[in-house]
Formats: sequence, structure tokens, C-alpha cells
Amino acid sequence: MEQPRDTRTDTAILIALGLCLIVLHIFTSGAYGFHRDELATLDDARHLAWGYVAYPPVTPLLGRIELEFFGTSLRGIRFFPAVAQAIAVVLVGLMARDLGGNRLAQIVAALAVAIAPVSLGSGALLQYVAFDYLWWALTAYFLILLLRTEAPRWWLAIGGAIGIGMMTKYTMIFLVAGLAVGMLLTNARRYLKSPWLWAGVVVSLLVFFPNLLWQIQHHFISLEFLRHIHKRDIRWGRTKGFLPEQLFIAANMITIPLWVAGLFFYFRKPDGKPFRMIGWMAVVPFVLFLIAKGRGYYMAPVYPMLLAAGAVVEERWLASLSAGRAGVWRGVTYAALAVGGVMVAAVALPMAGINSGWWKVAVAINGDFREEIGWPEVVAEVARIRDSLPADQRSKVAILGTNYGEAGAVDTFGAAYGLPKAISGVNSYWACGYGDPPPQTVIVLGMSADDVNDLFESCELAGHTRNAYGVQNEETKDHPDIFVCRNLRSPWPEFWKQFRYYG
Repeated sequence: MEQPRDTRTDTAILIALGLCLIVLHIFTSGAYGFHRDELATLDDARHLAWGYVAYPPVTPLLGRIELEFFGTSLRGIRFFPAVAQAIAVVLVGLMARDLGGNRLAQIVAALAVAIAPVSLGSGALLQYVAFDYLWWALTAYFLILLLRTEAPRWWLAIGGAIGIGMMTKYTMIFLVAGLAVGMLLTNARRYLKSPWLWAGVVVSLLVFFPNLLWQIQHHFISLEFLRHIHKRDIRWGRTKGFLPEQLFIAANMITIPLWVAGLFFYFRKPDGKPFRMIGWMAVVPFVLFLIAKGRGYYMAPVYPMLLAAGAVVEERWLASLSAGRAGVWRGVTYAALAVGGVMVAAVALPMAGINSGWWKVAVAINGDFREEIGWPEVVAEVARIRDSLPADQRSKVAILGTNYGEAGAVDTFGAAYGLPKAISGVNSYWACGYGDPPPQTVIVLGMSADDVNDLFESCELAGHTRNAYGVQNEETKDHPDIFVCRNLRSPWPEFWKQFRYYG
């Protein structure tokens, strides 16, 4: 009788790969500055709630923990996203093992996820993308364990993963749709009679319930937000690249053969038949996102389950070759993964010197880097303008940030200058109001001269947004002027009712 193989070394290798990824992010994540999305998340983190206009509560909660431990350290704030992606790397290696893969398959699967553009890039930013990626991978891993062991108690873990996924990003519902279809179309439908399945459903609902209650209390405002953002994305053409982005954004283009083989494994290979439900969990979200005109990166969390299976297929193919040919192909695999990793890291991680040739190539591909430049300078300019006001106006001044980057920057960096918290009509900022008593003097960022003159009786140009590197981004290019305005044309309560908007 064959003895079970000792997998402790395999597990140690996977953990080591995850730790290496964390170290890589720690060393590279402090190069530029906060992204505008991170500034908004940090501001929500300072006002913990069971829900927010733009997203569920998990990401701001993790941001709050980071604020408590690390303050506004850039590397500290980006630590949890790096950890999330490191765990995803370990999980995909474990998936490969439970699908029948040995050490080679586990390492190849883990590396393939580590170099995926969305995975590598999201590990460098405090956004819900990193954690959403992890919960999809965790759900798939628990389902593979369920299907391999046929132990129905795994439904409790699956329910918990789905629940926390819904508390992170609502697109988790697309994975749930794939799970449901997969159950109905495979012999996994036998679990419909299992009380453990329904107990798992209860667990997921209990985890998600606080956010659902918040949505009910706020008239499902996030649905209104999502409709607005979706229409904007379609109008701006952001959804047109859904299909091609599956080849080079959702997963590394070097790994195309792996995930194609993984999909083949679930639907055609005899060894994949017990896990066919996982295949449907990849196909159904793809179809739904395509119909709904989702953005290309929404599919990224699907690929770990495909890459795990694809690595198993490759390992078994290599086992059928002679030792010499197998060795050559192993070398080719690792070399390809290394090349793919370097190529993606060059444009996904903040490593290029600003305004260098490398930087110009990187920002042409990854425009997010531009939006990480200049926020402290913007706030310093606001502080200079505030200090230039007559003494009797400084204590009654408000700072109006039109977008969440401006408002979040003021709230993050403004305390050092004694600035008040920003006011804004965007997303969850609107609910914080405009202060009591209403402001008499307002420093306005992000509006044109025509806009501010429509709102106020008097406005004067007081400064400009700029950064030390001369980088052209949204702040310096699209709305560089900063105004000091007085005498709102309508009463503040009436104005504020109409001032809510989404971005």
C-alpha cells in the first residue's frame, strides 16, 4: 500500500513564496504616495459603519486597524493588501494539491497567481480589489475541499467565505451564481438535500446581514451608486476591453496556456469530473460579466481556480515525457513565469523613478501611478490659502473637496496644518454634512470658475494644484484652480440637499 506523501515541505515552500511577495510589496510600496481611492477608504475608516455608499464595510475596517497600528505610514496602510495576496498565493498552491498536484504543480500555480497583474497590482493598494480576490480564492479552495473529501461540513466554511466576500465587494454574487449553476448541472446537486448546505447559507446571510440592514436603512443607496458608476464606465468606454483584458489584465498573458488547460481539466478530463462544479464557477461569472458589460478586471478572482487546475495538467503532461524533455520544459516554465513576473511588476508596482523613461512607459499602461503624486502639496497649498485669509475668517472657513481624493487628502494631511475636515457631496462624504454653523468662507477645490460663480456670490482665484515633479494628473490638468468663495447663493440646507453625487 502506497504511503501518503509528506507535504510539509511543499506547504513551507508555498508559505515562503507568500512571504517573499509580502517583502516585495513592503520594499516597493513607499515609492510614490497615496492613491485617491486609498484616501477615500482611509477617510471612511475614520468613520466606521456597517456600510458605505461606494462599498461594504470590510475594507474600511481593515484600513482602520492599519491606522491604529501604523498611522498614515504608506507601507503600513498597504500591508494588509499585500498579506491578502500572499494568502491567495498559498491558497492556489493548496488548490493544486487537492486537485491531485504534487510540488511542481503547487509552485507553478502559486507563481502564476503571484504574477497576475490584478493580484500583483492590488497588493500594492488599499482597495477592496485585493480582499475580494482573496475571498473568491478562499471560497474556491473550500469548495475543492468539499468535493474532494465529500465532507458536507465544509459548507459552513464556504458560507462564511461568501458572507465576508459580500461584505467586501458585491460582485461576490456573481460567484454565488456560478456556484448555484454548477450545483444544478453536476452531481453536486446531491448537496441540496444536505442540512450542512443550508446551514452554510444561514452563515453567509448572518455575516452579510449587518450590511443588508444598513442598506435597507439607507434605501439601498449603493445600488444607486453602482448604477451611476456602471453607466459612467460604459459612457467612458471602460467596459469595451472586457474580452482582450482577460488575456493580459485579469491574468498574466504568459499563463494563458495554464488557465485554458485548467478550464479543460474541469470539463473534459476524467480526473476533473468530481470538480466540474468549479468549472461552472468560472464560466457563469464570465458570461454574466460579459452580458452586464463589466470591467475586465472583475473576472480576475476567477483565474486562481483555473491556474491551479492548469498547473496539475502541466505536471501530469511532464510526467509522460522523458526525463530530459521534462527537465527542459520545467526550465521553460519557470523562465516564462520569471519573464512574465518582471514584465508585470515593472508596470504594476511603484518602482520607476518619477519622470524617467521607465516611468513614462509604466504610466502609459498603468495610469493609477499619476494619481499617487502630489496630494501633500495640494493640502499645503490649501493651508497657505487659509493662512492668507483675514484672522476673523480663518476660524469659520470650510474646505470643499469636489472629489473624494481632494477631501480625503485634506482629512489625511490637513491635521498637521490645523485645517478643518473637508466637506464634500461625493459618496459617503455627503452624509457628514457641512458643519454647524454653516461656513461663511469656503476654499473650493476641483471646480471651474464658472461652477463656483454659479454657486457663490463672490469668488477669487487663490492658488493652483501642483506637484514637485510636474506630473500631469487629474488634479493638475483637469481642475487645477483653487478658489476662495463667499456668500452661497442659496441657503446651505437647500443647497446641500441637491449637492449629493457619486464618483
